[in-house]
Amino acid sequence: MKAVVIRTFGSADGLEVADPTVPDPAPGQVRIATEAAGVGGVDALVRRGAFAGYGFREGHLLGSEVAGRVTAVGEGVDPSWRGRRVWAFTGLSGGYAEQAVAAVGDVLPLPDGLGAVDAVTLGGSGVVAHFALRHGRLAPGETVLVRGAAGSIGIAAVQLAARGGAGAVVVTTSSAGRGVRLRELGATHVLDRAGEGGGPDAPSGFDVVVDVVGGPQVPRFLDRLRPGGRFVALGVMAGPPPADFGMRLVAAFRKSLTFATFSSDTVPGPDRQAVRSAQFAEAARGELRTVVHEVLPLSEAAGAHRAMDAGEVFGRIVLTP
Repeated sequence: MKAVVIRTFGSADGLEVADPTVPDPAPGQVRIATEAAGVGGVDALVRRGAFAGYGFREGHLLGSEVAGRVTAVGEGVDPSWRGRRVWAFTGLSGGYAEQAVAAVGDVLPLPDGLGAVDAVTLGGSGVVAHFALRHGRLAPGETVLVRGAAGSIGIAAVQLAARGGAGAVVVTTSSAGRGVRLRELGATHVLDRAGEGGGPDAPSGFDVVVDVVGGPQVPRFLDRLRPGGRFVALGVMAGPPPADFGMRLVAAFRKSLTFATFSSDTVPGPDRQAVRSAQFAEAARGELRTVVHEVLPLSEAAGAHRAMDAGEVFGRIVLTP
């Protein structure tokens, strides 16, 4: 079968198409004939070698979420899974392949009306956005900033915040064109990447910041939290914040600010699956929009990563065998 592996950590040039053996499902697993594989920011971090300290090595088969049809089941798995259309989390490995395996607890049937491409666009990112907003305790009427809103997590967070009754949904993005598209999804104000602009009515402070970017500008956004404000860090695509960023919280002690990281790994699996199932149903009914930047063949995975690295992606790139 065809699959994409990391030949060398670093740039997208280190990715190559290989021909590994078709995996057999272990006990508790299913095998899926992949129809679509999502390309996410965490894949880029793995590719760069950022997670090498956690055991990831060169030769790793990339990909964390797929959608397709179950072709085989492992020992202890209900045989009725065979032939079903599903979404699956593959555990940060094995998704960029014509055949993938996943634990049955990380597999979810797809509703009628939801295609494989849309499923991998929403499946991982929608759940992260949902629980990140809950982690930040966003309440109706409050102002939320989604930093890095053009990615699939940010796009989901914008829609969910707007539907949840946020008083203002502010976004940062890189261009006016992207700002127009984000307004169509529920954003009320559009700022540049530095958090500036947005017009005279743009909020000067935020109750909640949801940040998938990280990097050296984190302190700038901490400074704009209102009293009692909550900052939720979801990723570090631009690198870690400055080592002394916590001093901003100490300097603003009387504002009772909160900085939190969030990983969906801390949410029980059944809770993740319940939210994901509801979101899939909403997407099938057209109530929750998925935004696909481009669909590329598996052989062009390196090109997909180059586009991510260049900041050219709005939504999600999806690979198909």
